[in-house]
Amino acid sequence: MTSTSTTAKRRFSSRRKAASPLADGHHKKTFWQRVYKDRYLLLLFLPCLIYYILFKYVPMWGVLISFKDFKPFIGFMGSDWVGLKHYVNFFSNPDAWRIIRNTLFLGVYSLVWCFPFPIIFALALNEVTRTRFKKFVQTISYMPHFLSAVVVCGMLVSFLSPIRGIINTIITTFGGEAINFLSSPSWFRTIYVASEVWQTLGWGAIVYLAAISNVDPQYYEAAKLDGASRLRQIWSITLPCIAPTVATMLILRVGSILEVGLEKVLLLYSPAIYETSDIIATYVYRQGMVSGNMSYASAIGLFSSIINLVLLVTANYFSKKFSDTGLF
Repeated sequence: MTSTSTTAKRRFSSRRKAASPLADGHHKKTFWQRVYKDRYLLLLFLPCLIYYILFKYVPMWGVLISFKDFKPFIGFMGSDWVGLKHYVNFFSNPDAWRIIRNTLFLGVYSLVWCFPFPIIFALALNEVTRTRFKKFVQTISYMPHFLSAVVVCGMLVSFLSPIRGIINTIITTFGGEAINFLSSPSWFRTIYVASEVWQTLGWGAIVYLAAISNVDPQYYEAAKLDGASRLRQIWSITLPCIAPTVATMLILRVGSILEVGLEKVLLLYSPAIYETSDIIATYVYRQGMVSGNMSYASAIGLFSSIINLVLLVTANYFSKKFSDTGLF
């Protein structure tokens, strides 16, 4: 009996030694050992890292010109330090609040309309059982994303033309009067947001379709056994399962609420509709690239970036507080 017990203890001890990472000399790996082990993954990540260092972090040094009276011929170091002069000038400008208001309106409208539609579209597309039809719809919905802003704006100008545009042709056919949409300040926000919804609908749904595909099918099988309808399954299973993804995308969207697309606005707006179309990005473009006032334009751009950062941190705080999901 004693010999049997001793043999069992020896076997158990040998198994523990074999299972122990220290038994085979596998000590805790150092930083460089982990780097060497994951060298191929890090090599794939390297171009992305270089891109962000060169085009995102290195240019941050340039924000200092917003505190200087920058003169290109004198140079960065030779230009006079003026402190908050350009910021004071911007907020003293009577156009400043109009520009901020227009940017906020376009950003909030885009958030309200462009954010939920891809989620709804992904949920609807997930219910389609015919594979060919589903792929066809996906392909058609993705296509507008790959169109450049110039092409999209050219299509809008053509469709909304007061003379030969298809929209005005339909209006006049039914007895209405032609509307000059692109010269009417009241129509600009509607045109911009509607084109954004059309252009981002399919591409934005990709993330949510991927999240839906990761939902455990057993949940749906259990719900079917309990007699739950498809709508009930979406509400009680699909939406809660993709809630972390939705929260993350919402945080990112709120954090870029002031980054309204410069290209589309620049191609669609005109001095006649500055009242609703002139935004921070277009104002910075005119001041920096057209007028050559680099310091003033940099001050406005830095102000916009700080507001976006504050919105991002605030959205992340409330998301973690109410849903335990956040970016950091």
